[in-house]
Amino acid sequence: MTTTLKKPRLSLKFFQGRRGRQLREYLTGYLMIAPAILLIFTFGIFPVGFALFVSLHKWQLVQGPFLGLKNYTDAIGGLTYVAMFVLGIGGLIGAGLLVKQVGQDARKFSHFPWAFALPGLVWAGVIIAGVRWAFLQLPEVLGIANKIKGLERTQELFIGLLNEAFHAETVYPAWTLFVQLFWVALGLSLVAAFLWRKPLAGRYIAAFGLAWVSLVIGAGLLWVTYTQINLVYAAAVETGEDPGLWSQLIMIVSGSIALVVGYRVWQSAQEQTSTAHFTARLLGGLVCMVGAVLLIIEIPTIVAGGDPDMWEGLKVTVFFSLGTVPVQLTIALFLSVLLFQKLRGSEIFRIIFFLPYVTPAVASAAVFKQLFSGRVVSPANTVLGWLGLEPLAWVSEPKGIITLLGGGLGMEVPAWAAGPSLALCVIILLSIWTFVGYNTVIYLAGLGNIPKELTEAAEIDGANKWEVFRHITFPLLSPTTYFLSLLAVIGTFKAFNTIWVMREGAALGTTDPFSVLIFNEFFTKTRYGYASALAFVLFAIILSLTLINNRIQGSRVFYG
Repeated sequence: MTTTLKKPRLSLKFFQGRRGRQLREYLTGYLMIAPAILLIFTFGIFPVGFALFVSLHKWQLVQGPFLGLKNYTDAIGGLTYVAMFVLGIGGLIGAGLLVKQVGQDARKFSHFPWAFALPGLVWAGVIIAGVRWAFLQLPEVLGIANKIKGLERTQELFIGLLNEAFHAETVYPAWTLFVQLFWVALGLSLVAAFLWRKPLAGRYIAAFGLAWVSLVIGAGLLWVTYTQINLVYAAAVETGEDPGLWSQLIMIVSGSIALVVGYRVWQSAQEQTSTAHFTARLLGGLVCMVGAVLLIIEIPTIVAGGDPDMWEGLKVTVFFSLGTVPVQLTIALFLSVLLFQKLRGSEIFRIIFFLPYVTPAVASAAVFKQLFSGRVVSPANTVLGWLGLEPLAWVSEPKGIITLLGGGLGMEVPAWAAGPSLALCVIILLSIWTFVGYNTVIYLAGLGNIPKELTEAAEIDGANKWEVFRHITFPLLSPTTYFLSLLAVIGTFKAFNTIWVMREGAALGTTDPFSVLIFNEFFTKTRYGYASALAFVLFAIILSLTLINNRIQGSRVFYG
């Protein structure tokens, strides 16, 4: 009796062989990270996308009409159009860089991947269709709250209204288009990967898909910028005034480009071997940067139409950051080097220095508020009394610190040179006291990673303590300094809890940074749309500072 083996089904045969094993590994990997992707989308991507949706509407407790960029122009004035234009150009450049990378990989591996541009285009369509569906679906879902007013709230009612929102006339076709494009993109990708039979197929499809998305976003932002500026000009025809947005846009963008070119030319001067070329590069870079300043000087004019409270909050935030970051890093570096000398009791001092960081922030702020109270009998004013000085208002003082010092010396200080208020200086002192211990511990860890052989060799060669620190210790601590400065800058721009506890109405808003402004707009004035727009402005500022810090300081990091 003979037995015949059954032929494997097509679905099982697809997972056999070397390519089948790779496919199983890919599917297993994606299934393993699926929960993480779901969490990131739910608590990371979706809230940001929803905040962007809110910022484009007039939103006070409930959703209002679509406003477009109005919340942003109310905040930063005409600078909104400059930012949109720059982002649009960045999208086009990003698409070009992605395609360039594909070309480099193709030459490196002798591939011809350009046929993958088609499935990449369809995947880009899937992403855009998904965003469009979400943009149309959100108002329908949020509208359920208005529909159930006056009705008995039951689970059946909510499910029925949710189903009705999903099948709305404007929503369901968008969902159908999204699903259809998804299956078409998946089918094209599988066919292309099956016919090409090379491991980089998925990489090329993803690169082309991102390039198409970047191209569409860039072109879309430029189109939105153009239409919005034209609307401003159309509205200005009635008043007969020229908004001057196009000229300001051209000047600021040209100045930014000239600044980048000037910086690159200036940096390239050190690579020149001849004196003539070195001098020419320096002069060329200087001319470009001077021209850039003359063009960018238009920025104060273009932002004049923005929210004065926002610019005041940004000024307070900058004062807070400049007064906190350099001082706390300098003190922490000094203390870490001192404690690293293995002095008697150094372990106890490490604990003492770290205690402020682990102390509850609100409790620390409450104690500092009492220490620096404006009362005559407060501890700070008591110390001033012992020194024969007049008491100060401290956390209630709105005058700038330089103005107060100048007044004490009989000098008149102009308003632009007043500096941060005394109340803000107290908050800066609290921030320094809180984070010096944390930075000290991190610096100590960095010092422990420096090989002792380097310092010992330098001392044998006759280097003194300062020379060892200047030429060996400090350069090798640059990764630690870069890390701490990055965290400190981001932290100062997001600081809220201690500032909220210590702020006083008598300080006249001189202690209210950007974060407090956003909080007031959201919870006090219930202007959810405008508060969301301010949050994105703050995010853009933090991101820009991070990139600048990474560009300037990151290039000087020495990893040994």
